[in-house]
Amino acid sequence: MPVNFLNSPFLTVTDVTETDHDYHIKACAAYDPVNCPTCKHTGLVGFGRNEQLVKDLPMHGKRVGIYFNTRRYRCKSCGTTFLEKHHEFHPERAMTNRLVKWIGEQSIKRTFASIAEEIGVVEGTIRNIFHDHVEMLEQAVKCETPKWMGIDEIQMIKPRGFITNVQKNTIVDVLVNRNQETFIKFLMGLSDKEKIQYVTMDMWLPYKNAVNSVLPWATIVIDKFHVVEMVNEALDKARKTMRAELTLKQKRGLMHDRFVLLKRESTLSGDERIKLDGWVLSYPLLCEAYRIKESFFGIYEAKTTREAGDAYEQWQKSIPPELTIHFHDLTRAFQNWMPEILNYFEHPVTNAYAECLNGLTRVIDRVGRGYSFEALRAKILFTQSGFNFVGSAANLHDQDAREPQCIPRETLNFGSDMETLIRLIEDGKI
Repeated sequence: MPVNFLNSPFLTVTDVTETDHDYHIKACAAYDPVNCPTCKHTGLVGFGRNEQLVKDLPMHGKRVGIYFNTRRYRCKSCGTTFLEKHHEFHPERAMTNRLVKWIGEQSIKRTFASIAEEIGVVEGTIRNIFHDHVEMLEQAVKCETPKWMGIDEIQMIKPRGFITNVQKNTIVDVLVNRNQETFIKFLMGLSDKEKIQYVTMDMWLPYKNAVNSVLPWATIVIDKFHVVEMVNEALDKARKTMRAELTLKQKRGLMHDRFVLLKRESTLSGDERIKLDGWVLSYPLLCEAYRIKESFFGIYEAKTTREAGDAYEQWQKSIPPELTIHFHDLTRAFQNWMPEILNYFEHPVTNAYAECLNGLTRVIDRVGRGYSFEALRAKILFTQSGFNFVGSAANLHDQDAREPQCIPRETLNFGSDMETLIRLIEDGKI
């Protein structure tokens, strides 16, 4: 009798054939069925046999096929005929349960084509198992609803909605788009949405409408990063307009002007300060635009909402008529979103993860070519080694203080840690 390659007490291996790329293993059930699946009667008689090919986990770098000698039975009581079923075989696929589980886990980390080649099936089969695995994970993996929720977007083939836990710097969910209806559906589906107290976002109206519709008690805070980004864009717009009117010789005199003008005055090097001072006489309007940009940053040094509002009014009045058109988008946005922008000074909630988010976008753009949105989303959300786990406070309190090393019986999952996730993707581990 051949060695039981399959490591299963419920299967008896009768023959093993090895080729250059495959193991062909013939097997049969170690135990006969005891009763009829229809009437539960124990009187059964054999009624023929059928060979069934079932794929199993690869071994020794080779594909494994089990040729299962399936026996057909007939019940003496009700006359029902049936094929014996093996509980280690998947009911819907010609694979073992352990292979289906393995494929699901590997499909989060690897390409479908590489798995299909290793197993010896078509890529569509791997894709179907992947979708079933992700659906199962959707039900099993639940993230804690954050007190401080961040809403943003990330470029994954096209803009996608991005939900984060601002306090934990983790990813809670990735939505198929950033439409208002999509965000309303997501927020409505949160079982404990009353936990959310603050929502930080950029100035995208569908986000605001969705939050006001589902979370009317939550305070909306426009992230500081998105506001100051607009003043930098306004300065750059003014710079390009002015350069267009200069001669080639004058443009050479403004070499690397963009890098100098977009830097904060406190971070300028000695050479950059000399350049800026030299431009004051030749290009006074350009230097005035830089002064306006710097004074706008001073608004965020205010301690209260009232101080910030007054500082903004003074800043707006200081804009020369020649530069009004360049800063129009910023002033209009500030007027339209003033309550939400000024909320920052009472509740300084900010998307501190912005740099991580940009890094994640670059990594996905580099390694994600050819992946579908569903595959990229699964890599981000369901990589277990990237989760931010913490022990439940109640359980930690219940544990014996004499056992400080004991593991909490329950843990809270706050989502995928962005820095860890980027590192795993760059290292090729997912």
